[in-house]
Amino acid sequence: MEKYSALCLLLYVIAGCIADDLTYLNEFYSKTPQRLSKYSWFGNVRLHHFRVSEDAVLVRWLLTVSRGSGLSCGNQNITVHFRAGAPPVINPIQTAFPNDTSVSLAHNLTLTVPSGQSVSVTLFNVTHPKPGDWFLAAHLPKDDGKIEQQGLPSCSYLFQAQMFLRRAADLPILQYNIPLYQTLTSAPALFKVFVPEFSSRLDVFILNGSVMLGNDCGLSITVGSSTLRQGSEVKQNCSGLESCFASVLIPPWNNWLLVMVESNQPNATIDFNISANVTVGCKPLSVSSDFNTSAFTRTIIAPQSNSSGALSNASVSTRDQPGLLANTSEPMCMRSPSVFRDEQDVLSLRFTVSNSNLSVTSDLPTVLTLEHSSSDSGGTFVVQLNLNTSSLVGGFARVKACLTPFAPVLHLNRSQTCATGFAQGYSLSVSSNESHALLRIPFPDAAVWYLSLQTVCSDSVDCRNASAVVSVSVSVSACIDDCGPYGECRLLRTNSYLYGACVCKAGWQGWGCTDGVTAQSFSRQMAAALLLTFSNLFFIPPIIVALYRGYLIEAAIYFFTMFFSTFYHACDQPGVTVMCIMDYDTLQFCDFLGSVVSVWVTIVCMARLQEPIKYLLFMAGTLVISMAMQLDRRGLWNLLGPVLVALVIMVTSWVYRGVKRRHCYPPLWRRWVLFLLPGIVSALIGVCVYVFAQTDSNYYYTHSIWHVMVATSVVFLLPPREKHVPPWGWTNKICSYRRCKNEKVELYTDT
Repeated sequence: MEKYSALCLLLYVIAGCIADDLTYLNEFYSKTPQRLSKYSWFGNVRLHHFRVSEDAVLVRWLLTVSRGSGLSCGNQNITVHFRAGAPPVINPIQTAFPNDTSVSLAHNLTLTVPSGQSVSVTLFNVTHPKPGDWFLAAHLPKDDGKIEQQGLPSCSYLFQAQMFLRRAADLPILQYNIPLYQTLTSAPALFKVFVPEFSSRLDVFILNGSVMLGNDCGLSITVGSSTLRQGSEVKQNCSGLESCFASVLIPPWNNWLLVMVESNQPNATIDFNISANVTVGCKPLSVSSDFNTSAFTRTIIAPQSNSSGALSNASVSTRDQPGLLANTSEPMCMRSPSVFRDEQDVLSLRFTVSNSNLSVTSDLPTVLTLEHSSSDSGGTFVVQLNLNTSSLVGGFARVKACLTPFAPVLHLNRSQTCATGFAQGYSLSVSSNESHALLRIPFPDAAVWYLSLQTVCSDSVDCRNASAVVSVSVSVSACIDDCGPYGECRLLRTNSYLYGACVCKAGWQGWGCTDGVTAQSFSRQMAAALLLTFSNLFFIPPIIVALYRGYLIEAAIYFFTMFFSTFYHACDQPGVTVMCIMDYDTLQFCDFLGSVVSVWVTIVCMARLQEPIKYLLFMAGTLVISMAMQLDRRGLWNLLGPVLVALVIMVTSWVYRGVKRRHCYPPLWRRWVLFLLPGIVSALIGVCVYVFAQTDSNYYYTHSIWHVMVATSVVFLLPPREKHVPPWGWTNKICSYRRCKNEKVELYTDT
């Protein structure tokens, strides 16, 4: 009995070694931590791009969220979206997508950072992942519209994604119709099989499965890899069957597929034979090696020249097409016109068919091959069909089209769905009632796409000779309709990967800025523009006071601030009430520079320094502030830094004067009560409104209050004129005797 047990144990170990006789390699990839933002548009997400290698059997993502120190923050949720093949399409704020847009939302995972905890670590596993590009997008919940000033303490979060990958370096390859003998224990057996082009069916067979105890085969077959989408794998349970098979209709062409065989019986050793078979149901006729340069030139230079010319006939008949071989013994099962790929710009691509006007018949499908690389998956796939209603022949009902990745659908009858073995396609149709069809797919998969077209007839009419002429337009653009009138299309980048997204204005939302639920009305846009621009007219009193008291440089700076702040806010409006007199970036820089320099010169002027020193500080401060604005215009210290330095200079000067005179400076209590205190209160109110009260919804009146408070504070804080300086800074006589005499002497000397 002991010998029998030892023998069984030895056989079990040997069988386990055979089943697990694979070489596994581990790989590790890490991305730099990035600060998370609240979500209002796709530019707020932090996109991470990973590359899953071939023969990967396990991917484990280590997701780390770190909270910045400083404030006491509550529980915080972070959403992470996963997708294979292209960036994830997400909709966290539940906005409406544009018309004729087909989307499939990505798989998402919610991470939580509890209150009082600074780090949260989450593991996310994907078994047998699909090889290729994988994308992770992370963001905080919906943006509440609060405008946070940079530099103030806040609850900040850093997100880092790390990928651990385990792959089999020597997976067995299933040859067609050649059985492969295997012994399986508790560990699954893994294989891979290649699907050639034009395959219509893949079958994986298990033959002669036997188990040491019992007569049940107890196996299951899984074909395909996980993409976190339903239908990416085909599974067949073989329990109770001596032999079984798993079939995949319309498998992905030119791809390796993973095959996994598992045992449903624990601690059992199973011997079986496995094989694969592929069926090629349809192949287009071969073309000659001669390149039709005349056809290419005519298509590219003059694509609309002749809709019924040789190119159109070439896609319909083999005898009229010089590019096809004369061998007609092979039956023609589909038409495959030539498609030219024209890369126009970054995320701008157009597919040009050999003849844009295709003759689509009912007997054979017309298939267009559209090669879509990974660099194009960050844009929007646009397909347009236009039916020529005057070209209908026979019992025409409609033209049905099906757009699928990896492999085409070749039988577009009314009963078959627009789907392949592992992917759900996109259906379009045109008829005499609706002659135009449009389909837009944001972030399409990086794959070879196929557009199949076929004429469908009515039930009561003979369908053999039905046909129609359809104009096909296929392109890739960065954004949907360039984001429309209320949005701006922006190109974003994560490392070397480019993708496009729309940033919306005037309360519009959505993937293409077409959701107007929270859109601002024209009257509200006009009110915002008028308030933000005309509130700058409150700088006119400070300009007049400065001129009256002889502060000419200060008055010029106040005028500079008023001018550029007015036209910057006229150009910064989110809707249609926009007026820009120069480049937006220039207006913004001048507005920010003028605002800070105005505060700087006002406080330095209050210090009552000698003119050479005062003007030196004016110039030096302006140069330093300009440099700081160029580095970071919205930084909080760009304003606080000059204010603190100027206050130190002013307090030092006042203390020096008070010690020297042995009296408080300024000496008059009326100066403190009637001027300094109101000016300080007005400035503090403006700063508090600017820093703490501004949101996206109330910006147009809170920022207007900031303009009014700052201008009012300047009127109170600007010191009175010097005793020897007359009003307006001008002398009573334009040219006194002494000044004219000195000028004459200087002229005589120069001569």
